[in-house]
Amino acid sequence: MSLVDLVMPKLGESIMEATILKWHKHPGDAVKEDESVLDIATDKVDSEVPSTSDGVIEELLYKENDVVPIGAVIAKIRTNSNASVYQPQPASQPVQQEYEEAKLIEEVPYQPTNTPPVSTNKSAIRFYSPLVLNIAASEGVTMSELENIPGTGQDGRVSKKDILNYVENKKGGQPAVVSHQSSENGQPTTDNRQPVTFSSQLPTTYTGNVEIIEMDRMRKMIAKHMVDSIHTSAHVTSFAECDVTSLVLWREKIKKDFEKREGEKITFTPLFIEAIVKCIKKYPLLSSSVEGDKIIIKKDLNIGMATALPTGNLIVPVIKNADQLNLVGLTKQVNNLANAARSGKLKPDDTIGGTFTLSNIGGFGSIMGTPIINQPQVAIMAVGAIKKRPMVIETPQGDSIAIRHIMYISLSYDHRIIDGALGSTFLNAVSKELEHFDVNRSI
Repeated sequence: MSLVDLVMPKLGESIMEATILKWHKHPGDAVKEDESVLDIATDKVDSEVPSTSDGVIEELLYKENDVVPIGAVIAKIRTNSNASVYQPQPASQPVQQEYEEAKLIEEVPYQPTNTPPVSTNKSAIRFYSPLVLNIAASEGVTMSELENIPGTGQDGRVSKKDILNYVENKKGGQPAVVSHQSSENGQPTTDNRQPVTFSSQLPTTYTGNVEIIEMDRMRKMIAKHMVDSIHTSAHVTSFAECDVTSLVLWREKIKKDFEKREGEKITFTPLFIEAIVKCIKKYPLLSSSVEGDKIIIKKDLNIGMATALPTGNLIVPVIKNADQLNLVGLTKQVNNLANAARSGKLKPDDTIGGTFTLSNIGGFGSIMGTPIINQPQVAIMAVGAIKKRPMVIETPQGDSIAIRHIMYISLSYDHRIIDGALGSTFLNAVSKELEHFDVNRSI
């Protein structure tokens, strides 16, 4: 008989912690290798954690809604035994040392006299775990309040204990904690403004026939992400009209043969992504991010595609190294990621690392839109519905009117680093790429 540690798995390069949503197994339950033990969530996607061996669940070291660091031991599995002889450990038995180390961040009490002041540089983007955001949303704590709560977690993060203490003080009418600032000589100074006091908030009353719907966890994260983007980037949107008649006729001509040969349906999305990638290579600033006063140009072109979920929520899976894929490869990646998103089978790595995003709002009937930039990117393109319209055609023999397939495309970009000239030039380059599509192209 031996004990095997079940650890929080690595979920992506930028993900350092995850929230436990639900335990499917409890102490005494038998479990098989690769059987799902619990559901977890990050700020990207939800995932399942499978068992690493056959055995019996000996102990769960975290509760539901706990935020757990990556690599921490979350449960212990007793192997070479059966569930009928399970005996729970006495309550007084100390928790394993690995568990204590993993929970060190949450267990250290807040000691303002010994802890150095946390930097309150407003230019830095502060990270909040899903659990903290959920508590803030349910308790009516605004983002401006959240940004001023001193954090005792790693790198000054607001922990569960920090926000619960803040909420308790707020409900008790105690003055809010004011963050310390540093003077020019590096010594902490006290903010001279009067402390803000809070009174108990009266419940909102509604008149008439209304229905109140609680946001789910993903919708809360989307809402925060959108608001944060507006507060981060100076949004500007440009529009262009695009004649995609050649592209539409070519797809109509080859789609049956393409599906028969490749086993995949070809949509317009991979064709749009192909055009975008070609133009980003000409204007690389569109694939970048801003860090302080530095511009980071991303050489790996990872294109995100906004995907609607059956729940009504939105997620953005990412096609990695899209510039290295031909049209068949792009089509398969688009279809695989879209299907995985709608069936809830996306992996955490599938949603990170994007450098530019495409939003196909035409699939829902919209002819144009002003999308919000997906941070930390600096641009996002929306393509509208393709409609037949009468257009003036210029020829050497004179002008004529013809029925053409017309689509409006829009580009929202960060005016901090992309001016109107570059944004419009890139947008028109994509438009020309689509308009000049080779109708005789082979597959």
